[in-house]
Amino acid sequence: MSAADIMVDAPPPRETGQAQKVRAGLRRRHRAELRFRGYGIAAIVAALSFVAILFGTIMVKGVPAFWQPVATLDVLFDPEIITVGERPERQAGQSENDYLIAIRNWERNVATAPWNRLIEEAVRAKLPPGEYQARDLTGLIAGNERFKLRDMFLADSDILGRTVTVNLLADANVDVWLKGNIDRTLPDSRQQLSATTRAIADSFYEDGTIDMKFTSTLFFSVDSRSSPANAGLAGAFVGSLFMMLVVVLLAVPIGVASAIYLEEFAPKNRLTDLIEVNINNLAAVPSIVFGLLGAAVFINTFHLPLSAPIAGGLVLTLMTLPTIIIATRAALKAVPPSIRQAALGLGASRVQTVFHHVLPLTAPGILTATIIGVAQALGETAPLLLIGMSAFVAAVPATPFDPSTALPVQIFLWQGNENRNFFEPRTSAAILVLLGLMILMNAVAIFLRQRFERRW
Repeated sequence: MSAADIMVDAPPPRETGQAQKVRAGLRRRHRAELRFRGYGIAAIVAALSFVAILFGTIMVKGVPAFWQPVATLDVLFDPEIITVGERPERQAGQSENDYLIAIRNWERNVATAPWNRLIEEAVRAKLPPGEYQARDLTGLIAGNERFKLRDMFLADSDILGRTVTVNLLADANVDVWLKGNIDRTLPDSRQQLSATTRAIADSFYEDGTIDMKFTSTLFFSVDSRSSPANAGLAGAFVGSLFMMLVVVLLAVPIGVASAIYLEEFAPKNRLTDLIEVNINNLAAVPSIVFGLLGAAVFINTFHLPLSAPIAGGLVLTLMTLPTIIIATRAALKAVPPSIRQAALGLGASRVQTVFHHVLPLTAPGILTATIIGVAQALGETAPLLLIGMSAFVAAVPATPFDPSTALPVQIFLWQGNENRNFFEPRTSAAILVLLGLMILMNAVAIFLRQRFERRW
């Protein structure tokens, strides 16, 4: 028998006690590592599940609110109902002042004309003969839709006496009824619409007179209490736009300049250490504290207009500054020291080194910090409530000094509306609009970072 055969047939050497302990320890560490990985995967799955549930719930409730019932009616501009006549023409020899007075009187008569009667008669013409109360007919259409007929007449007074097909937004209660957001088995005393109006709404929906159409009202109309179906986000959107403009114009240059000084020029002493600690602490201060500061300083001391985007923008600027300063300093620290040393070695001053060589390399980080800070400010509600931006404002602000509200505040107001059957889905739709804007801004930040990022 050869030596090789003896080696093959020989039993493996027995492990010593120490080797067994080492192997058992390795098995325990491997099991612990697998458990840790499992916990991590489970945590990620749980977090994504919660996010999916949140977004799914909001979308299920909010997406239907982008479609509203619209009634297509043949409206007769009856001269027996609208008894204002045609628009006055300037007569020979009539002074400019007299002509303007005649126009103003005519417009005043147009404004007070019974435009609801035209809607009533248009609905009645679609129904079989019978006795119908006026409120049952006009309750089918949103209250502010009468102004659409008025504006059509003001734009073309020759429409008087003609029949025009008009799309009119249905009332909010009709919206709730047709979408099934209210229990149809409730007794009449607990229904928001009369039995006659409910029956008309169902028959119009069946024959196509009322149809669900994608609505632009949510985007291009202001808030409304008299006609909830016409309530929109236009005023809040413009108010948020003005506030973000103030934040960008103030927070970005101040924050970037502060970060450059602290990182590149400030001496390292107790004062700068104290400033750095306070900046880091300010980044963690609850936003409502900034609201209290804004109410005390900007409203009570400097007497800025209450519920104005300028005051809200200043408050959000204070809140955004720490984020921009910290992110900009991190971007400056990420620039390799060799860049500074090379510039200084070629004779550049410290200012030239920072502004000509270092700062351009930090542009992606600064842009990212700015967009993320603005996106965070866009979603803040608490500080704006304390400076009066929760007031009802049914107008689009023309300047940052005009009264306004903001998107998150508008969501807060709609959520507390007493007509929950209608405004709860509308609130979810407004949340989708706000989330869409924030996702868009973060996507821009990611794109800019990837587009301009440099690696060393």
